[in-house]
Amino acid sequence: MAEINKYRKIIHIDMDAFYASVEQLDNPELRGKPIAVGGGGERGVVAAASYEARKFGVRSAMSGVQAKKNCPHLIFVKPRFERYHEISKKIRAIFHEYTDLVEPLSLDEAYLDVTINKKGNPSASLIAKEIRQRIFDELQLNASAGISNSKFVAKVASDINKPNGQKTIQPEEVFAFLEELPIEKFYGIGKVTAVKMYNLGIFKGSDLKLKTEEFLTQHFKSSGIHYYNIVRGNLFSEVKPNRKRKSVAAEHTFITNLTSELFMLQKLEKISEELEQRMIKTKVSGKTITLKIKYSDFKTQTRSKTLPYFVKEGAVLLETVKELLFQEKVLNSVRLLGISVSNLNIHSKIKIEKPIEVQLKFEF
Repeated sequence: MAEINKYRKIIHIDMDAFYASVEQLDNPELRGKPIAVGGGGERGVVAAASYEARKFGVRSAMSGVQAKKNCPHLIFVKPRFERYHEISKKIRAIFHEYTDLVEPLSLDEAYLDVTINKKGNPSASLIAKEIRQRIFDELQLNASAGISNSKFVAKVASDINKPNGQKTIQPEEVFAFLEELPIEKFYGIGKVTAVKMYNLGIFKGSDLKLKTEEFLTQHFKSSGIHYYNIVRGNLFSEVKPNRKRKSVAAEHTFITNLTSELFMLQKLEKISEELEQRMIKTKVSGKTITLKIKYSDFKTQTRSKTLPYFVKEGAVLLETVKELLFQEKVLNSVRLLGISVSNLNIHSKIKIEKPIEVQLKFEF
C-alpha cells in the first residue's frame, strides 16, 4: 500500500458562482434572482450561473437559448472581466497573508499549501474557515474549501459542501474516500473515458483499484499509469506559486455565420488588435501563433505557425494569421474565430524550496 504524505496540508479555495455573485453584489436588484453571466441571444453562451439559476438546470458553457428554455425568467448579464480581476486580486492578497505557496487555477479558485504558514496555525481546517470568513467580511462573497494532504483530494472535497461550506478529508480517510469516489470525479477522466470505464466494469475508485497497471495501460495507454497511481493515493504534485501563463488569446463568436474569407480577415484584424492590447497589458510576447476556427456544425480546427522571434504586434499577428487562413480551404461557414499566442517569453527565476517535513502529528 502506498505511503500517504501525512504531513502536507493543502487547501483548495473555490469561490461560489463567482461571476454571478459579483454581479449580484454590485447590483442589489439581482440578489435572490436567477441570473446568467453571458449572452442570451442565438449565439450566446453562459459563462456562469447563480445558484438560483442552477436550480433550473442552467450551467456554464450552456447555450443562452437552452438556458432560457430551462429558466424562462432567467436574467442575462454582460460579463465584466476587469471587475472580476479586481476582486480576484483582493482575494489572493488574503491568501498571501497565510502562505506564499499559492497556486491560482483561475480567477475564482486556488490551491494553498499551509503546512508551514505565516500564522503558525497547525490546523488547516481552521485556516480555511478563517480565510472564508475574511473573504465574506471584506468582500461580501462566499467561498467553499476542501482540505486534505493532496491537491486532487482537496479539490474534490471543496465541492462536497458547496455553497459556502468546507470539507476536510483526513490523511487516514484518503484511501477510503478514493475508493468510494465515482470514477468521473477523478482528475483526467472526462465523459468519453468514463463511458469506456463503465464498459469495463469500472464505476468508482474501488473498481479502478482492482485493475492492474498492465490492464490500465493496455486500455488507456500512458494515461493508465496515471489512473493506477491516483486511486492509490500516489499524489505528489506540489503547490506551484510561480505557475506560468502558457498562452494569451482572443476570440469572437459571430451573430451571423461567415462564409467569405474576406469577411473573416476583417474580423481577424479586430481580434489581432485586441490580442495585442492583452499582450501589452500582460507584458508578454510569443513565438507560436494559432488560428482557431469553429464551424457552423461546431467542429473546431486549429492551424499554427512558430516564428523564429517573439512577437506581440497586431500587424505581425495578422500577417501570420492570414497565411494560416489561406493555408487550406475553409470547410464550412464559420461561427467563431480566435487567435492565440503561446511559446511565451516567460522565464521565472523564482525557486521555491520544499517545506521541511517534520514528523509530528498535526491537527487538520
